[in-house]
Amino acid sequence: MQNIIAVEDGVTRHPLYRLKEPINLQIAKGEHIAVVGANGAGKSLLIDTLTGRYPLLMNEVKYDFSPSESSLVSDNIKYIAFRDSYGDADGGYYYQQRWNAHDLDDTPIVRDLLPPCTNEALRNALYDLFGIEAMLDKHIILLSSGELRKFQLTKTLLSNPRVLIMDNPFIGLDAKTRDLLHSLLKRLIEVTDLQVILVLSKTDDIPSFITHVIPVAGRVCGKKITLQEYLAHRESIPSHVLSEEKRSRILNLPYAENLYHNEHVVDLHKVSIRYGERTILKDLDWTVKCGEKWALSGENGSGKSTLLSLVCADNPQSYACDIALFGRKRGSGESIWEIKKHIGYVSPEMHRAYLKNLPAIDIVASGLHDSIGLYKKMQEKDRAVCEWWMEIFGIADLKDRSFLQLSSGEQRMVLLARAFVKDPELLILDEPLHGLDMYNRRMVKDIIEAFCARKDKTLIMVTHYQEELPDTITHSLFLKRN
Repeated sequence: MQNIIAVEDGVTRHPLYRLKEPINLQIAKGEHIAVVGANGAGKSLLIDTLTGRYPLLMNEVKYDFSPSESSLVSDNIKYIAFRDSYGDADGGYYYQQRWNAHDLDDTPIVRDLLPPCTNEALRNALYDLFGIEAMLDKHIILLSSGELRKFQLTKTLLSNPRVLIMDNPFIGLDAKTRDLLHSLLKRLIEVTDLQVILVLSKTDDIPSFITHVIPVAGRVCGKKITLQEYLAHRESIPSHVLSEEKRSRILNLPYAENLYHNEHVVDLHKVSIRYGERTILKDLDWTVKCGEKWALSGENGSGKSTLLSLVCADNPQSYACDIALFGRKRGSGESIWEIKKHIGYVSPEMHRAYLKNLPAIDIVASGLHDSIGLYKKMQEKDRAVCEWWMEIFGIADLKDRSFLQLSSGEQRMVLLARAFVKDPELLILDEPLHGLDMYNRRMVKDIIEAFCARKDKTLIMVTHYQEELPDTITHSLFLKRN
C-alpha cells in the first residue's frame, strides 16, 4: 500500500517542538484525515512535524506523492494554518490597518496574489464558490476575515496540491459558503488525487468525506482510527461546564464606581461607509439600549466588522458619522479613551494583529488600557484582576507563557480574558469562539451568559453559528451586502 506520509519513531530535534512520545503514523493513499484534540493538545506541532518544518532526530518523514510529477514537499503539501487564514503572512500588518484607507497604496490587490491556473474549470468553480470575481481589485487588507479565508482557500487550491492541510477551514465562513466548500472538497477528492487533512477544534461537524481520525491529547499523537470508530466513542459535552462557584463569582463581582448608567449605549443615525467605489454600509440607523443583548449577523463582507469598528472608534470614518456612545456624541469633546474604558472587545482583526512576544498575563492586562501590548508597569491590583479572569477562563497556568508560544485556541482564550478584564458595560464579541475546542466553546458561552446576567450589561455578538449565541440574546440585526 502506498503511504503518502509515513513517520516511524519520529522525535523532533528541538525539545520545544517535541511531542511527549515518538510519532508513529502512516497516511495511505486515498485516506482523508481529521486531526482532533483539545486546545493546546499538540495538533499544530504534529502537523508541523509531518510537513517537515521541524527536523527529526533520527528518522526523517518519508513521502510518496506519486502520481505527482514533483517530489518536493513544498510543491505537494499546502498548509493553511490558523493565522494564515487571517491573512497575516505579511508581518507589517497592524491593528486598525484595515480601516485606514490612506495606507492602501503599499498593499497588494487580490488579483496580483492569485497564482496562474491551467485548470480553467477548477478556477471557475472556485471563483464562483467564493465570489472571487468581486474581490479581484480589492486591496488585501480591506477583506473581511471571512473574505480572507475564501481568498486563502482559493489561492491554495489553485496551486493544485497533492495534499491539502487546513486548520479549522470552516470557521469564519457563513453557513452557505461552509456548505459549498464541503461540497467542493468532496467533489475534488472524487475527481482528482487530492488528499485532505483537516485540523479541527470544532468536532461536531466533521465532513462526511473524512475517512480517518487522528486524536491528539496531552501532546501525544494517538492511533489513527476510522471516522466511524471515532464517532462511536466520542464523548459528549455537558449542556453547561462552568462551575456554579465560578458563575457565582462572576455574578457577585463588585461594580465599578465610574459607570455611565445611560439608557442609550449605541446610537447610529444614517451612517454610511465607503471605500473607493464600494459602499459597505448605507444610511444605517441602529440603537442599542442599556441591557440589550444583540446578535449581529450577515454574509461574509456584509459590513459586520466595519460596523463594530465604528462603535469602537477604530475606524477613522467614525468621526465623520452621526454616532453617539453612552449618550455622548462622537466628536463632542470626550476622549475616545474615556469611552473605550467601558467597552470590552475581541475580534479576528485583534487576533491577527497580536504578534506580541509577551507573557499571556501581560496580554490580558493590556485590556485594562486598550493597548496592543502592555506599555505600563502592571500594578499589583491589576495583576490580581488579570489572574482572577484567567482563572475563570481556565487558563491560569498559561499566565507566564509567551503569547506567541501558545496554540491559536489558547491565544483566543487569552484575548477573551482581555475583553472581560475591566468588567465592561458594553461587551463586543466578534466571532469569539474561533478555534476553540468543544469544551472551551461551551465554557466561554457559559461565561458570556453569566456575565450578561449582571445588571446593565450590554452585548453585541457576531457569529456564523447559531448555536454559539448565548441564551440571553434579546435582539438581532442582519446586514446584507450592498
